[in-house]
Amino acid sequence: MAKIILILMHNKENCQDPSKYRPISLLNMGGKILDKLLINRIKYHLERNDLLSEKQYGFTPQINTIDAAMEAKEFVQPIIENRGLVIMASLDVQKAFDFAAWPVILQGLRDYNCPRNLYNLSKAFFSDRKAVINTQNFTIERNITKGAPQVYCSGPGFWNILYNSLLTLQLNSRSRTIAFADDLVILTRGETVTEAENSMNAGLAKVQRWAQSNQLEFNEEKSRVMLLTRRKRKERKAVAVYVNNKKLAQVNHIRYLGIIFDNKLSFCEHINYIEEKCTKLIFSLARSAKITWGLKHKALKTIHAGVILPLILYGAPVWKEVIKRTCYKTKIGRIHRKMNIKIAKAYRTVSNEALCVITGLMAIHIKIQAAASLYDLLKAEGSSYDRAMESRHWTHPSKHITIIEGQERTTHLLQVYTDGSKSKAGVGAGIAVFEDTNLIATQRYRLNGRCTNN
Repeated sequence: MAKIILILMHNKENCQDPSKYRPISLLNMGGKILDKLLINRIKYHLERNDLLSEKQYGFTPQINTIDAAMEAKEFVQPIIENRGLVIMASLDVQKAFDFAAWPVILQGLRDYNCPRNLYNLSKAFFSDRKAVINTQNFTIERNITKGAPQVYCSGPGFWNILYNSLLTLQLNSRSRTIAFADDLVILTRGETVTEAENSMNAGLAKVQRWAQSNQLEFNEEKSRVMLLTRRKRKERKAVAVYVNNKKLAQVNHIRYLGIIFDNKLSFCEHINYIEEKCTKLIFSLARSAKITWGLKHKALKTIHAGVILPLILYGAPVWKEVIKRTCYKTKIGRIHRKMNIKIAKAYRTVSNEALCVITGLMAIHIKIQAAASLYDLLKAEGSSYDRAMESRHWTHPSKHITIIEGQERTTHLLQVYTDGSKSKAGVGAGIAVFEDTNLIATQRYRLNGRCTNN
């Protein structure tokens, strides 16, 4: 039994549509614990046997939104640099989690040879579910037959099982599918607009048939399509791409996972968006951060580190090339300068370099390069740095490491010593193992630059 709490969405106070409320389901603790234990074991089975598509970047260990955006960029960039063109379609699933069909999820578990005990428990988990809304005047109770209500621990995992069959569809050799949870992007290349258009419509026809057989529906009003090209020759720029027999609206830029892709892949619109949003936030501090009173240096530096800097640096590995252009490098620097003036409580005539010295903050273009370099370093193939173990090698959720604490008077045959060091050359760690007084093994490791000497 789920108790429904209705939360009013932002900027929809005067809307008459019932969808302006976000229903939050409050569940009993025992059910939520069982929910978490169940999905952890199912995900272990899927990851261990490599059953989920690599095209799904949402609700997946060690993968984030930047990885999905980078995948889209790496597909598009070489094509348009060689004077080709790409059609990008962003599809919106209508009420995705609310309409997730339980029989389809259970069929997916059978297809992936889910252990019988987990399958039977999932089948029981989807039966006899109810939701109730209590108000001062009345109580409404309904049986639940589909969907993954808010705060279900298993909702994201079950959604990936349902969505996986879409991502494994063979659209055509010219197309690529990228998904983050229910956010789906289809990219199709072509030598001409007509060629790419036909390939896209053929792929979308397969996607639409999949949606019908899996009891889902795409919202053509919220879906968008964009033509990406840098060719200057005269050719038609309008594309006719259809979903549900309705033509999708064509735009000059699409916001995907918080990063704005424009029709030339220049990311200029994204920089303009960052400038506008950060400027509004900084100006809102003017009422509480004056030169002689108001918020102090430490509080302003906390706001900078927790609000302004994440907004600027988000997606930096994707759009880092744009700061090579002087005008956009200046725009980013202008944002940082405004915040530096607030933190230093200085006059507007002070130079940007002096402000960075006074506040102790690194120049923003260097921070962007550092964020991009760190991402490239961690994602590089064959890197000598340490990295997280791949999820398919994780131990079963029911197993855990037992730590035995030694006593002061306890004697051990083996003794292990560790040491660390950090210098400009990097971070290192060493291990020495002694048996009685004999050195029997040594190991040396180079660690990531984020690590300390401990």
